[in-house]
Amino acid sequence: MFTIEHEFDATVITLVDEGATPLQEDVIVNNFAECITVEQFDARTDSVVRITLSPEQVRDLAAALDLPEGVYQLRPAD
Repeated sequence: MFTIEHEFDATVITLVDEGATPLQEDVIVNNFAECITVEQFDARTDSVVRITLSPEQVRDLAAALDLPEGVYQLRPAD
């Protein structure tokens, strides 16, 4: 299950784990104009872990999900 909320400065997507137990903590994706952050609470450290990706890194990640093993470089269409 997931939710999508449009806030003033970002679109927030929350991914809720509905798989088999043990379930993972919710994943929150904040889509800002200049970057995308991915956050998840870590119960072991009692803190939120955050990574920040550029829009280009997110584009590459999305493409990589459907490609076989290898090295790739996406180029703009001419």
